[in-house]
Amino acid sequence: MPESAWSGEQLDLDAYLERIGYAGDRTPTLQTLRAVQAAHVTAIGFENIDVLLGRPVPLDVPSLQDKLVGSGRGGYCYEHNLLFAAALERLGFAVSGLGARIRMGEDRIRPTTHALLKVRLEGEEWITDVGFGGEALLAPLPLRAGYQERQGGWTFGIGREADGTWVVRSLHADGWFDLYSFGEEPRHAVDFAVFNHYIATHPRSPFVQRLVVQRPDHGLRRTLVGTELTLTGTDHVRDVREVSGAELPRVLAEVFRITLTDTDEKTLVGWYGG
Repeated sequence: MPESAWSGEQLDLDAYLERIGYAGDRTPTLQTLRAVQAAHVTAIGFENIDVLLGRPVPLDVPSLQDKLVGSGRGGYCYEHNLLFAAALERLGFAVSGLGARIRMGEDRIRPTTHALLKVRLEGEEWITDVGFGGEALLAPLPLRAGYQERQGGWTFGIGREADGTWVVRSLHADGWFDLYSFGEEPRHAVDFAVFNHYIATHPRSPFVQRLVVQRPDHGLRRTLVGTELTLTGTDHVRDVREVSGAELPRVLAEVFRITLTDTDEKTLVGWYGG
């Protein structure tokens, strides 16, 4: 069988769906897309542990499946969305890739470092993204300027600027907050491999400097940056506390559903004063 655009033929779809706890319909419909996206985002954590440990981050489907599906680990945007693309392809969706510039409420131009996906369904294009971390979408959004949607207690919107740039936004207590912007140029797995090299190795990449772990959910967002654990509710009230190095393995397992080997646990505990 020739290799497809997202190497979906290399994915054990049953194992992936079991990992995310999805046992529903597999027909490539909007309902299926919404359900599988929500299941993935809430089941598999966002984390940069391998980068922090100085390891390469392979993006081939067998490696992604071994790590995110078989080993109880998470990953960051390229890992999440390339695994998700393979799954959607196996389910029969028409999938393409897009590249985005992170904004996080700022106007400055950042490089294109975020990966997301686009799916064409029922005559309309939708963006779907399981790799944004703390404020990740829980469901796809149509490429429709001005569209807003409530997802799990959170409100997201999509806008289009004068130059044609699309912007994904989250509604905060003080108004709309730009998460990232993107154009419609198709991006491929090889493009994400190049972006990944920068994020995983460049000294200015935020992911080589400190631990970043996130898991969004319906009604609650969980974030661990270094040893600061933040739980944020839909009222945007934040509960912040410090986690000791010795607590990290338990917090990663119980709060973020991330399982580490004994060796990796000892390394992290040692780095953070355990």
